[in-house]
Amino acid sequence: MPNRLANETSPYLLQHADNPVDWWPWSPEAFAEARERGVPVLLSVGYSSCHWCHVMAHESFEDDPTAAYMNEHFVNIKVDREERPDVDAVYMEAVQAATGQGGWPMTVFLTADAEPFYFGTYFPPEPRHGMPSFLQVLEGVRAAWVGRPEEVAEVAQKIVRDLAGRQLDYGKAGTPGPEELAQALLGLTREYDAVCGGFGGAPKFPPSMVLEFLLRHHARTGSEGALQMAADTCEAMARGGIYDQLGGGFARYSVDREWVVPHFEKMLYDNALLCRVYAHLWRATGSELARRVALETADFMVRELRTAQGGFASALDADSEDPLTGEHVEGAYYAWTPARLREVLGEDDGALAAGYFGVTEEGTFEHGTSVLQLPQDGPAVDAERIAGIRERLLAARAERPAPGRDDKVVAAWNGLAIAALAECGAYFDRPDLVERATEAADLLVRVHFDAAAGRAPRLSRTSKDGRVGANAGVLEDYGDVAEGFLALAAVTGEGVWLEFAGFLLDLVLDRFAAEDGSLYDTAHDAERLIRRPQDPTDTAAPSGWTAAAGALLSYAAHTGSQAHRTAAERALGVVQALGPRVPRFIGHGLSVAEALLDGPREVAVVGHPEDPARAALHRAALLGTAPGAVVAVGLPQPAEGGEGEFPLLAERTLVRDLPAAYVCRHFVCARPTTDPVELAEQLGAVRP
Repeated sequence: MPNRLANETSPYLLQHADNPVDWWPWSPEAFAEARERGVPVLLSVGYSSCHWCHVMAHESFEDDPTAAYMNEHFVNIKVDREERPDVDAVYMEAVQAATGQGGWPMTVFLTADAEPFYFGTYFPPEPRHGMPSFLQVLEGVRAAWVGRPEEVAEVAQKIVRDLAGRQLDYGKAGTPGPEELAQALLGLTREYDAVCGGFGGAPKFPPSMVLEFLLRHHARTGSEGALQMAADTCEAMARGGIYDQLGGGFARYSVDREWVVPHFEKMLYDNALLCRVYAHLWRATGSELARRVALETADFMVRELRTAQGGFASALDADSEDPLTGEHVEGAYYAWTPARLREVLGEDDGALAAGYFGVTEEGTFEHGTSVLQLPQDGPAVDAERIAGIRERLLAARAERPAPGRDDKVVAAWNGLAIAALAECGAYFDRPDLVERATEAADLLVRVHFDAAAGRAPRLSRTSKDGRVGANAGVLEDYGDVAEGFLALAAVTGEGVWLEFAGFLLDLVLDRFAAEDGSLYDTAHDAERLIRRPQDPTDTAAPSGWTAAAGALLSYAAHTGSQAHRTAAERALGVVQALGPRVPRFIGHGLSVAEALLDGPREVAVVGHPEDPARAALHRAALLGTAPGAVVAVGLPQPAEGGEGEFPLLAERTLVRDLPAAYVCRHFVCARPTTDPVELAEQLGAVRP
């Protein structure tokens, strides 16, 4: 019989609705139940595409004796970290502080006041590798709760006090300058893997936000070293198994230093961020590989993640059913052997494909299978023949059982996708991609935004099948959605997206900002947890803090709003503090700081929509590499015409009856130009 999770919208929670565990969603009622029964809370946090979450669920949560023990001695709460990043952040901070590491599934034991007193991640069904079994952990926690209640209470209270003492004080730092960004670059150089690209060792994650910083730093300073690190890392990833050589799109991370074997889950946020990075690399260098990967990644998002309502689903699972064994295993959808290649392609093309994609008899993955790559020393082959081979392999792969899809639409990650698709559509003459970005933006406005009379307006975190979730948006939702809307406004010339972005950013200033200029992850009126989360570091995606800073800065450049500019500058104090010390974990903040140092430049393009000369100027403006430059395009506006949808267009007129572009920076404007080449030079572009 289904448990209480059966009515939830989260695909992850619904995966556990038929467990014998009597799961509760995160709710006041669950803690009231624990208080009434006098038992602790077992909090389990994960997400739908998490491999080890599935493993622990199968081993323990589907096991009747284990579930019976959990039900008798605990109130069990299941949380989707993607729906409740605030709950996840608070308890992950406690886990990392106590154990020095963290991850998912996250297992935390709490008092009825939600105070944590014992932590872990994955626990096996039997003791192994020095880890106790899950049942041993349950029995030990139960024994401490019953036999040593004063000690448990003391530990819980101490943890909460320690967390409260970790309050950040970065709002008082000054704005980052050229020195801090140069130190950040030096720090990245020390950690750079000159052989394989990327930073650090295994496991190796795609450093999308750091790559964006390197591209912007090169644009501002001319640093060839920064550009080389970005270009080489992008090529290494695009040639590796972390990139889907048939269907496009990137896996979450590589388990090895060489990018060969991925952890196969595909996340929307990774692909949105990397799609934009490769598009920007093409913009800076003209790299054909960067162009191909940007477009293939955009097409992957549209083909495999787009929902019926026009939004984008969160993720594809790592696991799927192996068509040969019937087992549900990681990577089954993506791995190949030489024999399987020959079955699909025949002897000659099968042998060619094995050499071209690095598929060996020994295998690069498990059980003699290989993940497709593009080795540097692969055979030189006819491009048309390879295109045909790719098409046939992709069709054959489509016959395999597909990985599961988490259909939850997360506002923040859709904001990232909107920005990437809008820019790719503009750069590569793909209006269909701009349309997909616009449809996703429409969904966010229609479904996720609530401005009903009688209550404070807010952005909801998630929706599924067009049904909005119950959880309020966090800071990253406001910042990333505003960023997506600003990119869409620049590409389409539709000022309504600038207006929506401003509305969201006003809510950031009103509901998320502290007096010292720092930013909280949750709104002032959000549910009170044991600690109000506040994390400025950029990890898998931009932190809410730096995402909001970037959007605030762009909006200020569009509108001249000093309040938004000041808020952005104060928020960037965290970059001055962290950039020189841990640049890998503040990549988006460093990118925003590059925009701040460059201005950012403000570009106004005026002319009639049907005039190809205006289109040429608009394209040159969008292709400019000046960090964070903002672009407005529209009809000319004479002085007496008042202010239209884009403040940057006010009093901008044609020049000699021709479409014109105006570039301003630091309160100084360049001479208006009608020449796309001259405009490109003003914006630091390599080419028009």
